[in-house]
Amino acid sequence: MFENNGLVILFAFTLDLLLGDPDWIPHPVRWIGKGIKIVESFLRKTRIPLKISGILLAVCIVLFTFITTFFLIKFTYSINTYLGFFISIITVYISIAPRNLHDESMKVYRCLKNREFKSARRNLSMIVGRDTHGLNEMEIIRASVETVAENIVDAVISPIFYTLMGGATMAFVYRAINTMDSMVGYKNNIYIDFGWAAARLDDIANYVPARISAVLIPLSSFICGNDWLFSFKIALRDGNKNPSPNSGIPESAVAGALGIQLGGLNFYGGIPSQKPLIGNSISELSVRHIREVNRLMFVTSILLVSLCLLVSW
Repeated sequence: MFENNGLVILFAFTLDLLLGDPDWIPHPVRWIGKGIKIVESFLRKTRIPLKISGILLAVCIVLFTFITTFFLIKFTYSINTYLGFFISIITVYISIAPRNLHDESMKVYRCLKNREFKSARRNLSMIVGRDTHGLNEMEIIRASVETVAENIVDAVISPIFYTLMGGATMAFVYRAINTMDSMVGYKNNIYIDFGWAAARLDDIANYVPARISAVLIPLSSFICGNDWLFSFKIALRDGNKNPSPNSGIPESAVAGALGIQLGGLNFYGGIPSQKPLIGNSISELSVRHIREVNRLMFVTSILLVSLCLLVSW
């Protein structure tokens, strides 16, 4: 079984730009989510300590995802090379989400442009984990910019990076890890012990891709006419301020590129969480920054895909 990972990435990225994430297509990531819930429910009924249960959850989900995806792709290649190549493309396509990230955040943008704040909060709640009720306009904008910036790594760079390194199978394994973290990797009373393994595994998986973003986002800023040098400087200065070892890096690079300040007080399930301030408030947050961070995200994606083609060649 041999495939050009660069070409797989190119076709998968093109497919995502054309189709996005249609609701009418059954999405395998949702199946992973259901699997996580089933395993979690089973483990919580046992007498196994929660931290050990968290490790078992992570091992089960990663192994099951790897085995099923690997043998599916191997089996389809054994039937026909083109079929195997097509299944690899589909696997990577469902592992990345630049088009969906753009579409969902731009729904918030359009609501804000029309001064429909209630609808903006409702649409925002679909893409962020924080509480959105009661957010004012500036807080809605900040949340939108932060989630697009952070997901430049989670939804684009990381799955593409792992496709280049290990093919479509590793892209889908990464998506399983990221989904698991989004479901159980919370630092609250329910998941502080059970979800710690998933959270640490996600940190490890995103470590290298997050640092790749500290180079690609400034390069994209240069292409887009933003302050690329300040983007790089802020990524170095503020990238490690965030409690997460990774999410602060792309957010800092974006903040520097756009000349804005991110971070501040958020609420999760009514519990306050003070995030460190990153970037300098050169420009006041404006609804246009949602459009601009999406432009940076797309240019970063295209740069990465081009680099992957070059490396594969």
